[in-house]
Amino acid sequence: MARIAGVDIPDNKRGEIGLTYIYGIGRRTAQAILNEAGVDWDKKVSEWTQEESTKIRNIISTKYKTEGVLRSEVQLSIKRLMDIGCYRGLRHRKGLPVRGQKTKNNCRTRKGKRKTVANKKKATK
Repeated sequence: MARIAGVDIPDNKRGEIGLTYIYGIGRRTAQAILNEAGVDWDKKVSEWTQEESTKIRNIISTKYKTEGVLRSEVQLSIKRLMDIGCYRGLRHRKGLPVRGQKTKNNCRTRKGKRKTVANKKKATK
């Protein structure tokens, strides 16, 4: 298993897909990294030589924010929004969707399990 940026990349995956296991690297970024390192996208991670994996590791560490650094930056951005009290910050604080989705029917991921509210009983005469 190759270890890059503190993440074990599975050997049986293609290089392009394997790099996406690192937080902050998607398909396009993985392709750009492999192009710069001169490694074929379709080459499996287990077939990488020591020099290729070193090149990839150096490119990722110098040019890209990944894993812990990126996670903390995202959290600080959300905290800043909540501190200044803007609309997006209030939505984060309440645990509701932030990007304008409707909330009447969906948003279960963000809102959590349904909380059933009982109806008021009608007064009998």
